[in-house]
Amino acid sequence: MKLFNILLFCVALNQIQAQDWANLTRYSLENKTLLTSEQTIEAVFFGNSITEGWPQFSPTFFKEHNFIGRGIGGQTTPQLLLRFRQDVLGLRPKKVILLAGINDIAQNTGPINLNAIMDNIISMAELASANDVEMILCSVLPVNSFPWRPEIIPTQMVIELNQKINAYAQKMNLVYVDYYIHMANTEKGLKDYLGYDTVHPNKAGYEVMEKVLLTYLK
Repeated sequence: MKLFNILLFCVALNQIQAQDWANLTRYSLENKTLLTSEQTIEAVFFGNSITEGWPQFSPTFFKEHNFIGRGIGGQTTPQLLLRFRQDVLGLRPKKVILLAGINDIAQNTGPINLNAIMDNIISMAELASANDVEMILCSVLPVNSFPWRPEIIPTQMVIELNQKINAYAQKMNLVYVDYYIHMANTEKGLKDYLGYDTVHPNKAGYEVMEKVLLTYLK
């Protein structure tokens, strides 16, 4: 009987997780608290694990500039698009800083081509514009291998996606923040001293990103 109950619990848990594919519950309570406080938000940082880890490495940077982090590890652009209204627009920030696309290239939620990735990024940019939120588009960081998907070689796809993001930003007169050029090594991957693996920045990596970002924001 106990085993049967455990099995039922596991099935129910899987169903709940499947229903919240975009992880909409992740920041729901924090968002309510933030809105109640009526805090002025200069910018929401929106993206995947790279964005999620940033406030943990640099809490002072976020506090001093009235920045809010809304990253979720492993997420792809379709998941971000689903929670954009809740975790960005609902907070009424002045700006949204979008760093996304690498998990799409890693096929975290299945195969997807670069044009489809861009479609999701463009949809988020259009939502921001329609709600008077300034969209700041960021380059994907240099990556030439995935620890969790060694069969995928992302090097050239990262370069091409960044070209597409930059072209769209120029077309729409949006700010494009180029982290890639400051963080790439000679093999077009992440410089060793800037990351704790081939994808994710360490403290030194985030410090470089902060300096680059503030230059564009000024």
